[in-house]
Amino acid sequence: MNSFFKTIIAGWGAKKLGGGCLSTIVIFVIIYMALGQCSRTPQRAALNTSPATENRR
Repeated sequence: MNSFFKTIIAGWGAKKLGGGCLSTIVIFVIIYMALGQCSRTPQRAALNTSPATENRR
């Protein structure tokens, strides 16, 4: 996910859910990190395409 859109979504969610200044910042960080985890690619996919296995074909 694009960093700009992650920031916008996290900011909107923090504004809706946060009560005070500190809780809004904490909620922003949590939402931003959660959105970053959603867009990660699995590590196993990178391991399946190693150059050593391609040379055997």
